[in-house]
Amino acid sequence: MFRFKQFVIRQQQCAMKVGTDGVLLGSWCRLPEKGKVLDVGTGTGLLALMVAQRSEEVSVVAIEIDGDAVAQATENCQSSPWKNRIKVQHTSLQEFGRESKKVFDAVVCNPPYFNQSLRCPDDKRSQARHSDSLSFDDLLTFSVDLLKHDGMMSVILPTNESEVFERKAVEKGLFLNRVMNVYPNPEKDVKRKLMEFSFERKEVEVQHLVVEKERHIYTDEYKTLTKDFYLNF
Repeated sequence: MFRFKQFVIRQQQCAMKVGTDGVLLGSWCRLPEKGKVLDVGTGTGLLALMVAQRSEEVSVVAIEIDGDAVAQATENCQSSPWKNRIKVQHTSLQEFGRESKKVFDAVVCNPPYFNQSLRCPDDKRSQARHSDSLSFDDLLTFSVDLLKHDGMMSVILPTNESEVFERKAVEKGLFLNRVMNVYPNPEKDVKRKLMEFSFERKEVEVQHLVVEKERHIYTDEYKTLTKDFYLNF
């Protein structure tokens, strides 16, 4: 169990547990003041809950392909203060996208990104980490179909994969508007990129964030970004 300031995440049934990537994306992504947000591959429901906490007039549809994770996310969302604004659905993005229309103001996703690396023996963890069930092409294609003309899409990816994703996004008509380069500590290179896309081509806003000064000693910038969620910040 992982306790945040305003909600609790139970995660024993989920392959992918609460991690820094999800908290970073949920804290950083730009959200509409009102409307609908789609959380693709919700897992524990973390992003859906963070979105609901941050935007009081936003409703969230959280989709997930793994049945156990759906049950866990449903439990987490139903026990939260925002249970009436979050709907968890057991479906793939491909299936959901074929049945839905352009109704979303934002799409958020902490996507699987491993393509050719050795697969984990745990099938569910492997599915959550590898892009076999949700390729970048499918994620982008269906997001384009589901987003309103002024909608935005936010993801977090490792550096190499972020470059591939950006190239594919341009091919689909989505353009990078904002990026945050995330450094594990001052001595390391960029490990993750938080990326925001829209249908509008404009100058990219570039930000930088160092997570830790040293092991388990977090920077003020990281604390400021995540302070509405972590209990100890």
